[in-house]
Amino acid sequence: MNIIEIINKKKNNKSLTKDEIDFFVNAFVDESIPDYQVSSLLMAILLRGMDEEETSNLTSAMINSGGKVDLSSISGIKSDKHSTGGVGDKVSLVLGPLVTSCGVKLSKMSGKGLGHTGGTLDKLQSIPGFNIELSEEDFGKAVKDYGIAIISQTKNLVPADKKLYSLRDVTGTVDSIPLIASSIMSKKLASGSDTILLDVKCGTGAFMQDFDSAKILAKSMVSIGKNHGKDTRAVISNMNEPLGYSIGNSLEVIEALETLKGKGPKDLEDLCLYEGAIILIQNGIVDSIEEGKAILYENLRNNKALEKFKDLVKAQSGDERVVDDYSILPISKYKTEIKSPTSAYIKGINPLSLGNLSSDLGAGRKALGDIIDHGIGLVLKNKTGDFVEKGQVLLTVYHNKDLSEDFIRDLVSAFDFSEKETLEKTLIYDYIY
Repeated sequence: MNIIEIINKKKNNKSLTKDEIDFFVNAFVDESIPDYQVSSLLMAILLRGMDEEETSNLTSAMINSGGKVDLSSISGIKSDKHSTGGVGDKVSLVLGPLVTSCGVKLSKMSGKGLGHTGGTLDKLQSIPGFNIELSEEDFGKAVKDYGIAIISQTKNLVPADKKLYSLRDVTGTVDSIPLIASSIMSKKLASGSDTILLDVKCGTGAFMQDFDSAKILAKSMVSIGKNHGKDTRAVISNMNEPLGYSIGNSLEVIEALETLKGKGPKDLEDLCLYEGAIILIQNGIVDSIEEGKAILYENLRNNKALEKFKDLVKAQSGDERVVDDYSILPISKYKTEIKSPTSAYIKGINPLSLGNLSSDLGAGRKALGDIIDHGIGLVLKNKTGDFVEKGQVLLTVYHNKDLSEDFIRDLVSAFDFSEKETLEKTLIYDYIY
């Protein structure tokens, strides 16, 4: 086959065959075609798109570029959950223990955060001793013995995605829905689970900022999963403000633990109950979302979910005392309260701004190799719709370096104030299955 012919075919808005897609993926991985030609094809895909069959075939080619995780030795259904990324998104830390308290086996391979979004692994690594680098054998054993494990992606999993993503990042081809969908789903499908729940964030703090784009991406990923024989479903959720109150790794671990103790933020609890109920449906444990939410709610109140968090930490060599003693977590040297400049309703809170500012403090990374500070971040005191008095605390900054006047001004600018009361917010926009 000829890569030039494939580029021209896609440039002319024609569908690529499975053999053509396999050829370009394999040739790129083994470096028999140069980056600049693959860059040209990626741009053609960005501009011309891919149909459902092409996207599914691209996902398959990426999966087959490396090894796959074999969880067949574990009896029963194995479930996975993935978020497209947001600010304050600590759902996996709550949802994982919550569903496993009902008998679900959750086997999750996750990633580290980049840019304004926080990564699940970074949060877990706030816990002293927590090991995210389990071997495939130990990963399977943790799921079998404890019902849950959350680890980093193994090095031989989907090498095509690593290479393609690096190229997309420097060629302006990141925001292509077929390329996004195949990137996410290739990793999920290679990870060995039987069911997949996708949390597609939508709003100013998400990659997909408008509902229509989020729904197209969600439907594409659900279709790919079904084409590969997996029960795949998606929830489109609101990311027009941070989820919960805490932004930053150890701060989010604390908020997740408080939620597992039945004392967490309402939006975080509600989202976890809704998504958890879907996972229970996927596992055949309940027949409806309302039935699932009732069981999960009870397990938040009777400490069964909290015990499963302790199991997760124990299975991965972390310090179990964290459940009862937050002082073992890293916390910043300084705390500064930022106060409201006015008496008004909070009309909006920009999650992108707060995520970037938290990252600037050191809570996130600009490049994958950056070292992060697990003990810093932001904790909001109010959410959209609340009324604040002038001089009332808006948020607390946890930091290890001095805050500039510009930084403080930017923090306040992330809040949009109004004299009028804000309309009720929507947490969940859609459920696709």
